[in-house]
Amino acid sequence: MSRPVRVLVIDDSAYNRRTITKMLEAIAGVEVIAYACDGEEGLRKALDLCPDLITLDLEMPRMDGFTFLRIIMQNRPTPVIVVSARADDQNVFKALDFGAVEFVAKPTARISPDLFNIREDLERKVCAIAGTDMKKVLRRNLPGDRPRQLPATPRKEESGICQVVIGSSTGGPPALQAIFSAIRQPLAIGFAISQHMPPGFTRAFAERLNRFSALQIREARDCDVMTPGTVLIAPGGRNLVFRRRGAEVLVDVVKPEKGQRYVPSVDVMFRSAAEIYGPRLLGVVLTGMGNDGAQGVTRIKEEGGKVIAEAEESSVVFGMPKEAIATGKVDKIAPLPEVCDHILRFCGY
Repeated sequence: MSRPVRVLVIDDSAYNRRTITKMLEAIAGVEVIAYACDGEEGLRKALDLCPDLITLDLEMPRMDGFTFLRIIMQNRPTPVIVVSARADDQNVFKALDFGAVEFVAKPTARISPDLFNIREDLERKVCAIAGTDMKKVLRRNLPGDRPRQLPATPRKEESGICQVVIGSSTGGPPALQAIFSAIRQPLAIGFAISQHMPPGFTRAFAERLNRFSALQIREARDCDVMTPGTVLIAPGGRNLVFRRRGAEVLVDVVKPEKGQRYVPSVDVMFRSAAEIYGPRLLGVVLTGMGNDGAQGVTRIKEEGGKVIAEAEESSVVFGMPKEAIATGKVDKIAPLPEVCDHILRFCGY
């Protein structure tokens, strides 16, 4: 980068402020320009100093993180990483609705040296979202930019596709909500999702998605049967794989391999699904950092399946879709408002 990424740290705990500041200043190309003890002070400094990125606690005196987000997104949209305890899982997704781009899970709600354990995750996400186009982030929460609702009436021709697997990372939760809220009738298709997310958050995320969709959406468990009309979400910190048991297809939740960078792994899920479903599989790569999913896309195509990738124009981070497209194996590149439409068309609806 031509100049340092200027960061504002907002947290009501002095220990957390110092620790987060120390971790940020250890990242090459990052400069902490100020810190604030609550949302009110943070808002003044954000408007005065115009940081490139903000780290934000949600539970604070005087002005909480949600009020801060609402005001800053109306007046000076800025990339925000929420640094929150796992106990605040529902609040994290509410913050994403308000315009936060990413979140990092604190190991504990208590003041603890364990906070240093978020260093790698924080660094990766700061580097990924620095310079994010906030117009893309805020546009995802506008009803007018969501996929159009299609009647779930099968066309005469049979597509053969019976299973959809979706991979996403940064910007993924609002994208997935947009897609599944556009499905208003049950479908004779199974769905599985690997969204990069830490342990402790995916159950609340699944429950949130389930409230907005005609499909049955829940966190996956070992030995779940993959059935039409069901959406299984890989638990945070674990990988989702498929296996056969007679005429049924089951999913297992497995530990990631040591050193695996992206978890739940899109590549692991895609490769496993390709072996089971072959030409009856559709893979979808949405917004996200890194290259997770590219190897899986190649495997899906080798087995005769189809692939959709989100276009750069709507991707909050164009890492995963870009790498998938670079394989030359993607059948359709589409902006988010059209992704649901193309999923249904590929599946014969």
